[in-house]
Amino acid sequence: MAEFTIEASYRQALFRRRTYQAETLERACQLAFADTDWSGRARDADGVGETYISGAWRGAQAAPAASSIPVPSQFTDGRDRKADHFETLLGVLKVLLMEETLTPAKQAFWRRRAERAVAKAEVILAGGPDPR
Repeated sequence: MAEFTIEASYRQALFRRRTYQAETLERACQLAFADTDWSGRARDADGVGETYISGAWRGAQAAPAASSIPVPSQFTDGRDRKADHFETLLGVLKVLLMEETLTPAKQAFWRRRAERAVAKAEVILAGGPDPR
C-alpha cells in the first residue's frame, strides 16, 4: 500500500466594516480595496470555505522536502477550479466567434471541445469529479 502526505486547507474569511467618504459607490469600493489597515478585523465563522487539498506528496516525507504531485481538480479549491475552467470556456467561445465560416471538420472539432467543456463545467458546479 502506497503512502501519501496530503495537505488539506480551508479558507477562513476575515472582514472589516469601515465607512468611506466618496462621491460614488465605485470610488468607495476603490478606497476599501486600497485600504491596507486591517486592525479591528473580525473572523467570519459563517464564511468558512469548504476543505480542499492544497498539496500532495508521495511517501510520508515532510511536504516541503519533496516534489509535489498533481492533485485531481475536484479536490482543489472550488473557486480556483471554476476560474481555471472559465479560461477554457472563454477560449472555446472566442474561437467560435472569430471563425466566420467553419468547415464541417472544424465545426465537428470545436463542437467536441465545447461539449467536453460544458460537461466539465456542469460537474464543477455539481461538485463532482472531472469527466473522463
